[in-house]
Amino acid sequence: MGDLTVLIHCADQKGIIAKTTDCIHQHHGNIVYIDQYVDCTKSAFFMRVACEFEDKTSVWYFTKAFKEGPSLQFTMSVEIYTGTDIPKMALFVSKYDHCLYDILSRYKSKEWQVHIPFIISNHPDLNHVADSFGIPFYHIPITKQTKAEAELKQLELLRKHQIDFIVLARYMQIVSPKLIDAYPNAIINIHHSFLPAFPGAKPYHSAHERGVKIIGATSHYITDELDAGPIIQQDVASVTHSNSIADLVTKGRDLEKIVLSRAIKLHLQHKVMVYGNRTIVFN
Repeated sequence: MGDLTVLIHCADQKGIIAKTTDCIHQHHGNIVYIDQYVDCTKSAFFMRVACEFEDKTSVWYFTKAFKEGPSLQFTMSVEIYTGTDIPKMALFVSKYDHCLYDILSRYKSKEWQVHIPFIISNHPDLNHVADSFGIPFYHIPITKQTKAEAELKQLELLRKHQIDFIVLARYMQIVSPKLIDAYPNAIINIHHSFLPAFPGAKPYHSAHERGVKIIGATSHYITDELDAGPIIQQDVASVTHSNSIADLVTKGRDLEKIVLSRAIKLHLQHKVMVYGNRTIVFN
């Protein structure tokens, strides 16, 4: 049995779904999931198809036929992933551990089909966490003077281990264009949703003083524009005047863990397509 996930993006035209599904049928494939979206304002078509084939030979023939047939006919941008592909995810952290523990717990319980070859940090504080999960930890300090050199070390590790995507699990450093260019739409970040109203080191304190009624978290792909990349997941929680600053921090960190994990899962399941500075997120 061979499993495939096919992601399609092209100009909206008649017959795309029919030709795609017919090609799958002709090569003895069975569709187990299909979803599509049309951006009518820009006449853009998006589709995600999950299908099963009898064997690897059928997968090979389908892939070849699809790329030489419907893909060319409709000038598609196509991504095809097999069920046997286990992506490699690198984790970048600083001193906060809540997102790291959540990710590693899900990893340990095999909730996700992913491999974590290592963790990188600009501080040594979370080395013990990596050790407890049996994952190599690399402490690469960063200052203004050493930032360029540190990023070269990071890139060297990423390339050596053939990393597919990166998760910034509360990594408190601005990622340079060099790293972003090496991993376009493949660096996932998490932050509280008080930006831009409450920037700085103590956003929860500022928000508490203003009496906010909602707090939230946003997970997005990194771009050159700080905290403005395509959004993958968001969520919010209500707060009241009776909540202390500590309550806000606790609720905010819980949201950060949940939202980041949802974003990682969606990325791993190939359910996110980036379109300009937006995302199409399939159910």
